[in-house]
Amino acid sequence: MHNTFRWFGRHASGRAVMVVVLAGSSSRVMMAQAPTSARPPATSCLPSGQFAPPPPYQSVEQLADSRVTFRLCAPDATTVSVTSSDADPAIPMGAGGGPAGLPMTKDAMGLWSATTAVPVAPGTYRFNFRVNGARVPDPKATRFSEERTGTNSTFEVTGAAGAFQAFDPNVPHGAVSTIEYSSATLGVKRRAHVYTPPGYMKGSTSYPVLYLVHGAGDSDDSWTSEGHAHYIVDNLIAAGKAKPMIVVMPFGHTPERAGSDMLRNNDFGDDLHKDLIPFVEANFRTLNGTATRAMAGLSMGGAHTLQFGVTRPDRFGYVGVFSMGLFDTTQVTTYESRNGAALRRGAAGPEAFKLVYYAMGKDDFLYRTVASTRAVLDKFGITYMYHESAGGHTWTNWRDYLADFAPKLFR
Repeated sequence: MHNTFRWFGRHASGRAVMVVVLAGSSSRVMMAQAPTSARPPATSCLPSGQFAPPPPYQSVEQLADSRVTFRLCAPDATTVSVTSSDADPAIPMGAGGGPAGLPMTKDAMGLWSATTAVPVAPGTYRFNFRVNGARVPDPKATRFSEERTGTNSTFEVTGAAGAFQAFDPNVPHGAVSTIEYSSATLGVKRRAHVYTPPGYMKGSTSYPVLYLVHGAGDSDDSWTSEGHAHYIVDNLIAAGKAKPMIVVMPFGHTPERAGSDMLRNNDFGDDLHKDLIPFVEANFRTLNGTATRAMAGLSMGGAHTLQFGVTRPDRFGYVGVFSMGLFDTTQVTTYESRNGAALRRGAAGPEAFKLVYYAMGKDDFLYRTVASTRAVLDKFGITYMYHESAGGHTWTNWRDYLADFAPKLFR
């Protein structure tokens, strides 16, 4: 009679084996391969299991010719496209009645993909996926940009032309802080982003300040997440082209109320001058004088600068208006009648501006406002530097304008 013992284990090769021992007058050891069940082939790009790693695909890939491929795992979706507010024409915005976005195609695993037909110029861009009509940030993204409402993913195309706005590991870098302050003027909590230059954290030096305002669709996050203002200033300081400075990026919108005007927003102006600037000067090491204080802004922020910077030579020695102007005769008349005395002070005497900088792209839809705005500056004798570029109402231009404007400050 024999006693039988079975043991399951693994052979050195890694195969599963079963050892059978027959005990008795004569014993033999038999090895047999245990039955295995083959893992079924994956049928979806989605991970399976509670602790499965993220899907292994790359959601944004820059190709050798600077075209860009986008991917999204969405097996249950029926229509997917890539959308962007600033990567046109590679990702069409739908101007002129054409379709907005870049259509994507789905493979058997449910992975959608699309490649731009043309290269994307070096720079940083916002994008999202439109899935069955809903706007969806890239679920694999690690970099995002906040708008006035909503969030975008971002991608960066590298190249020599974009190096001025890119992170350079070989230069010292400043820090960007998010601050919150109580606005007595508005009765609400407010937020701003503040760039402090390299060495600020360990030093005792005080610095001049640039107040830099975003556009109508943006937030106080936009000048760093999309505009890369901190990298631009880092690189300029490292090259000896700009003075070390603090850059304060306010939230340009205020709580809506009856009769408010987004472009001539007195609530913003009051908060800026009565709450934010005093808060910054009380909590950061700032040089507090007109010769060491500047204001600039793009689009809506340019309107804020026209209203609350160009009219305040007692507060700012340097102002910059990017991609904005006075629209019509009514605006011009109102602006002149309200601000004539301040404009005259900014043109001559002890409060005369050290720099008024005005920049516009020839293809900008607001280009028509240039002539009337320059006429007002000329009428009141304000000396200004006009910079006209190619291109339109885009972050590509606004980053260029900041890179041109910042070296001229605090000289």
